[in-house]
Amino acid sequence: MEYMAGPVAPTQGNILCCQCGMPIPPNPANMCVGCLRAQVDITEGIPKQGTLHFCKQCERYLQPPGTWIQCTLESRELLALCLKKIKASLSKVRLIDAGFIWTEPHSKRLKLKLTVQKEVINGAVLQQVFVVEYIVQSQMCEDCHRIEAKDFWKAVVQVRQKTLHKKTFYYLEQLILKHRLHQNTLRIKEIHDGLDFYYSSKQQAQKMVDFLQCTVPSRSKSSQRLISHDIHSNVYNYKSTFSVEIVPICKDSVVCLSPKLAQSLGNMSQICVCIRVTSTIHLIDPSTLQIAEIDGNTYWRHPFNSLFQPKQLEEFIIMDINRVQEKKKGAGAGARSNKHMLAEAWVQKTSELNTDHQYFCCTHLGHILNPGDLVLGFDLVNCNLNDEFANKMNPHNIPDVVLIKKSYDRTKRQRRRNWKLKELERDREGMNTDDERQYQDFLEDLEEDEAIRKNINIYRNADVPVESDTDEDGPPRISLAEMLEDLHISEDATGGEGANMMTE
Repeated sequence: MEYMAGPVAPTQGNILCCQCGMPIPPNPANMCVGCLRAQVDITEGIPKQGTLHFCKQCERYLQPPGTWIQCTLESRELLALCLKKIKASLSKVRLIDAGFIWTEPHSKRLKLKLTVQKEVINGAVLQQVFVVEYIVQSQMCEDCHRIEAKDFWKAVVQVRQKTLHKKTFYYLEQLILKHRLHQNTLRIKEIHDGLDFYYSSKQQAQKMVDFLQCTVPSRSKSSQRLISHDIHSNVYNYKSTFSVEIVPICKDSVVCLSPKLAQSLGNMSQICVCIRVTSTIHLIDPSTLQIAEIDGNTYWRHPFNSLFQPKQLEEFIIMDINRVQEKKKGAGAGARSNKHMLAEAWVQKTSELNTDHQYFCCTHLGHILNPGDLVLGFDLVNCNLNDEFANKMNPHNIPDVVLIKKSYDRTKRQRRRNWKLKELERDREGMNTDDERQYQDFLEDLEEDEAIRKNINIYRNADVPVESDTDEDGPPRISLAEMLEDLHISEDATGGEGANMMTE
C-alpha cells in the first residue's frame, strides 16, 4: 500500500456553455466569453464618435458651454476634456482605463482607447475595450474674434513722455520684450510723444501699468467710460483708459535742481548731469563726482526740467586736462562715484579753432579723456537759460561748459557693431532721420553703459564678422559673452509634415 505525500488538491469541474456547448469553468451566466459578448454589449449607448472645437489662433479647445482652455496633445487636460464629452453615457459602466491612440498631428483626429466593466447576467462582470474617435473642428474663439476686428478693446494704456528724445522709450521697449508683456496686447500704436497699448481686459492693462511704475519713474491716472448697460442683469460694459506719464528727463540731460532738493541730496550742486534713467533718475555732480538717485515720487514733489535739448550738443576738443586725485568733501556731502574720475580741463569749440577762446570746466570724464580728444558738451556761457531755478543761481556757481560724453566716429561704430536688438511690432508712420539718429544714440549708450544693457536682451548679428577686441583706444564695445543667439525656427523637428525624423 502506498501513502500519498501530501493532501490531494481539489479539481474544478467544467460545464458546457448553454449556447455553444463548449466546456468552460462555471460562471453565473453559464456562457462562454464569446457567447456572452454576442448576447450583451456593455458599450451600448456610449457614443463612438465626438467633436472637439479648436481655435487655431490661440491654440485652445472649447470646454462647453463657453470656456476655452489650453491643452497640449495627449495631455491629462485634453484627456479630461474628451471624457467630459461622454460623461453622461459612462455613468452606467465602470471606467477602468483611458488613454490616447497615436494619430497624425495634421489628421484632425483624436482616438481614445477606453476599458470599461459592467455587471451583466446573474452577476457576471464583463470587461470590454473600445475606441472613441473625436473630430477636431476649427472654430475661432471670442477673444481672437476681437483681435481680428482690430478696433475692439476694453482698456488702453497711454504712455507719454514730454521730451524730444526717445532714449527712455527705446529702453522701455527692450524691457517689455524681455519680460514678454507685449503678448497680450491687441494692438500697439506709436504716436509722436509716446505709445498706446490696447488690451481686451482691464486686468491686463493694470498689469502693464504696474510694470511701468516699477521700471521707469512715472505717475499714472485712470478713467473709464460707460459703453452699455443691461438693466435686467445689472451688467455694465466700460472702456478703461490708463495714462502713464514718464518723467521728462533722459540720459545725458543737464538739469538744474531746486535748492531744497539739492540740499536734501547731500548739498550737491544744482547743476547736474543725468547719467542713467532706470527705475530712478541717476544724477552726478560733474564738479565733485557726488551721485544721487531720485525716484518718481520725489521728482513729482520737486519737479525740474532739462536745460538743453539733444540738438544743442556742441563738439569740443580737449586742449589740456589735469586729473584731480582727491577733493575734500563738504559738510553733509553724499556718496561719490567710483566709476568716474574728476578732472579739470581746458576745452575749445571745434567751430572756433581759428580763435584763442578757450573754456575751463570740471568734468567727471577724467578716466577716458586725453588731450586732443573730441567731446560733446553744452555751452552755458553763450546760451539763454530759461529755467526758474537757474535764473536764481549765483552766476559764479554756474559752470561755463558741461561735458557729456566722448565723441567717436559714428560710421566706424556702426560698421563694427556685431549685435542687434529686437523691436515691438507696432503701427507707425515711419522712422524719419531724427528718429534714426536717436536710435543710434541709444545703441551707443548701451555700448558705453554696462548697467543698462544687463537689463535687456542683446542678440548677436551673424551678418557682421566678429573682430578682435584688442583696440583699446577705440569706442567701447559689447563682448560676445553678453550676447544671445537669435533663434530662428524654420521647419518642424521632423523636417516637415509627414517627413522622416532628422538624425543629423
